[in-house]
Amino acid sequence: MLPILSIGQAWAVLAAAILLEVAGTTSMRLSEGFSRVTPSVLIFVFYAASFALNTLVIRTLGLSVVYAVWSGVGTVLTALIGFLYFKEPATTLKMVSIGLIVIGVFGLHAASRNTV
Repeated sequence: MLPILSIGQAWAVLAAAILLEVAGTTSMRLSEGFSRVTPSVLIFVFYAASFALNTLVIRTLGLSVVYAVWSGVGTVLTALIGFLYFKEPATTLKMVSIGLIVIGVFGLHAASRNTV
């Protein structure tokens, strides 16, 4: 059985899990509907690694905080990749929505500091 992570370690591992999830989602776009082999395989590699790290982090930070931060930060980073790399339109509504996600993530982080 693996040891429980410290709070600082848990946040660092969560950051790695988020980056792996973003890499997996970006690989989805690059796979062109599973027609390109390498990005198609990487989808599953990156997601499996991300889920494995999340499993470790949940023991320290709790399910509600980990999943919300993982999905929220992952969504923001994925949207930024879409805007910057894939040249998707960055509309006002999208930017406001991203801002609300960021506020929510900060709120959850603050809440976790008071309860963990």
